[in-house]
Amino acid sequence: MTTITRTLFIGLFYLPLSLTQATEVHYKPFILSQQTTTKFANVIQNVKTKLEQAKYTIEGEYTALPRRRILIISSTYLKQHAGLSTHGAYGAAIRVAITKTNDNVQVSFNNPTYMAHAYRMKTDLAAVREQLKSVLGFKQYFGSEKGLTKSELRDYQYKMLMPDFEDRLELAEYPNYTLAVKKVTASLKKGNGGTQLVYRIDLPNKDETVFGVAISGTATQTACAGDQFIMDKIDFKKLKSSAHLPYEILITGQQVFALFAEFRIAISFPDLSMIGDNSFFSIMCAPSAIERALTLAAGGSMDD
Repeated sequence: MTTITRTLFIGLFYLPLSLTQATEVHYKPFILSQQTTTKFANVIQNVKTKLEQAKYTIEGEYTALPRRRILIISSTYLKQHAGLSTHGAYGAAIRVAITKTNDNVQVSFNNPTYMAHAYRMKTDLAAVREQLKSVLGFKQYFGSEKGLTKSELRDYQYKMLMPDFEDRLELAEYPNYTLAVKKVTASLKKGNGGTQLVYRIDLPNKDETVFGVAISGTATQTACAGDQFIMDKIDFKKLKSSAHLPYEILITGQQVFALFAEFRIAISFPDLSMIGDNSFFSIMCAPSAIERALTLAAGGSMDD
């Protein structure tokens, strides 16, 4: 085989792979709907009205940070499809953020398809994504320069040997699901771990409940878990990733779980550098502090 022939053969052999790689869709974590100079309070009300008209239920509102209002929404469709996969309850909620910056007010939401793949759901929630773009508006996808493919998201790790979606923090365990829900609800009502309940979603026909919690960082040994502390460090770009919040606690059966912070933060900030300013190194104290805050919020205990 001549050199020219061999080169052509190799080129033809790799052509399908190259075309596949070139056309593979890359997803980004957030969708920017609009940027406006309308008053913050008026934008919040306008977004609420649009969502309710589109038959979404507002399950809760994150109000812990003054310049960020995050509406947690769900629907019958989202709850049904969340129930089809293991620990799919994380995908039962979409976070719609209204963020006041020095220049304008941004409306954004976490990309349902991106999160559906990250949570390994059976449905890609593309229909939800497109409906929300139609309801709230669409300017651009953001949160990652290149984005991640479906396969990358479904097996996502920030770095090798770091937690993925199947690695879960075991916060507490109770005799049964009903008692687990009761205990976690009571603990959150007390504000254990410096937390505040934002929302609760129960999946239909399944012993699975997801709670959204704000973390103040004011409880003992949880300063690095605080939402304000973390967002001040890593949410530094012009387009704000407010729809990263709030964190979740998941009850499935008698067990209470949470995602490792190394996964939960990284999936919202996949381009964040490991070291330097505004890096994961700048919040290296956060994972253990978040584990403590969520464990206490779930009614569990930590060995000091």
